[in-house]
Order: sequence, then C-alpha cells, then structure tokens
Amino acid sequence: MAPPPKFSEQLELLCRVALEVGRADEADALLLLVDRRLDWEKLRQVVGEFHVLLAADEIGLLAGAADHNFPTLLLHLPDSPVFERLGQAVIGCVAEEFIQPAANVVALYSAFENGVIDSLSVIRLDEHLGRLTVRDLRQLETSVPLETLKTAVDLAVDIGREGREGKPVGALLVVGDHRKVLKFCHPLGYDPVRGYQSAERKLEDAKVREALKEIAQLDGAFIVSADGVVAAACQHVAAPAADVTLSKGLGARHWAAAAISRATAAVAIAVSESTGTVRLFQNGEVMLRIEPFRRAMKWKDFEFQPQGDD
Repeated sequence: MAPPPKFSEQLELLCRVALEVGRADEADALLLLVDRRLDWEKLRQVVGEFHVLLAADEIGLLAGAADHNFPTLLLHLPDSPVFERLGQAVIGCVAEEFIQPAANVVALYSAFENGVIDSLSVIRLDEHLGRLTVRDLRQLETSVPLETLKTAVDLAVDIGREGREGKPVGALLVVGDHRKVLKFCHPLGYDPVRGYQSAERKLEDAKVREALKEIAQLDGAFIVSADGVVAAACQHVAAPAADVTLSKGLGARHWAAAAISRATAAVAIAVSESTGTVRLFQNGEVMLRIEPFRRAMKWKDFEFQPQGDD
C-alpha cells in the first residue's frame, strides 16, 4: 500500500524561501523534483498562483497533480545522479513548452536524503540551454512523424551533452527515407544492429537508445526509418556533395549530413564531437541548431538547519 501524501514543515519553509528567491530573481517557474507523494492541495495553498512544475521518475508520484493545475514531467531516470535528473527535468520542461528556453527557474530537489527535498538552486537557462521545442520541429516540412524526429533529436542532444565515459562523442543520425538513404551507404565493418528483429530496434525503447549511445563511439552513421526503427548502424554515408555549401569549421560528418539530406527526403542530425552542438540538415542546409545543456550551472544553495538538538 502506497504511503499517504505528506507536506512537511521543512518542505513548506523551502517552498516559501524558493518563492522569495524566485520573485527577487524574476524567475519564471518553480521546479520540484518529486521523490515521494506530496499533498498537492497543500502545495497549491503555499505557492498560490506561482508557476510550479513537477518532475518524477514514477508516474504514481505525480498522480492527482494535474487536478491542481501543476504541469508534470516523467523522467525515467531513477538511478541517475541528481544533476542529470535536474538537467533532464529542465530541458524536458522546455521541450514540452512548459517554460521558454530563456527562462529562469528555481529548483527544489533531494540532494542528501532520498525522499526529502532539502536543496534549492537557481538555473538561468539562457546561459546553459538551447533546446528544440515541438513547435520548432513542426516548422520542418518533412514526412517523418514528429514523434520519431523528436526522439532522434533528443538522443542526439543526449550524446552531445553526455559523451561516453567522460569523453566527447560525435554522431550522425539520418532519419526517414531509409531505403533510398541506404543506397548511398556501405558498412564500415560490423553492423551492431544487424540480425535483430524490428521490434528490438525501435528508437522509442529506452534500452535501444542507451545501446546507441554506446555504439556512437564507433565510426559511422545510424540510419533510422520514418517509423523509428534503426535500419542500420556504423554506415559510411557517401552521397554527392556537389551543390552543398557549409560554414567553415564543419567537418566530414556535417558534409555527409548535408549531402544525404540533399540527395534524399531524409532529415540528417549531426552531433559535433568537439562542442556537442547538434545540427539538423534538410535539403542540404542547416535548418536548426541546438546547444545542449551543459554541466556549468550556477548554483545558489540554501542550507536548512532543522529544529532540534544541535
């Protein structure tokens, strides 16, 4: 049986402090990383009309929040460090258009004791975040379904932001028109996705995305069908680039992305190994650019001393 929702005096005090900080800093929202069920009615009484966002790793922790007009976000990162959960929460809120990419956010979360919200930070997204929204993607005139494109872009941003084992990683994903795309490709060696059933290669599967992050360390592109199935990996893309023009400083991966998007109806997504920047190519041109959320956040920590014995 699930424990009843609670709202401790400590959490009420932290919320009130967060509101004061938010008003002084002209923050656009208060974000709570929820680790246990809370009394939403009490939270609404404390925050009033202030814009409050909720994020959690379990859907049950957010049950009933929408009844009190709290936008919610499911993270699916139960074993990740608090920084990664916090980062994913803010970029997820931007992607869902709960806040703008240039917003200031006051965040409350559990940093020291699981299930107890005990820390406060101020995040200025315009200094650290460039993130595609659904509205941005809808501007692309493509036959690739929006959900497939968004999932591929989110994966590319994760690769650009996280790298692998502390090292930066570049990548190229070519999405849509995969049969024609594959005519311009040849494998660079062993294809890690070859031999798997289509159901085992769906980009919507979190396990598949994690596997692709590992494979991204190898050379070559991922070819993804419009319905989100990874058709091939570790592919050398060799489309003609005669009519392609790119800015100085962009390397072979970006030229390949531009060329294949010109030669086919696919959208190519290139991740820069040196900067983590993600660029979307269509018809040979850069249509959108994303600077992933980085680790250099500004922290304003609030130290709470609970009442009791010293």
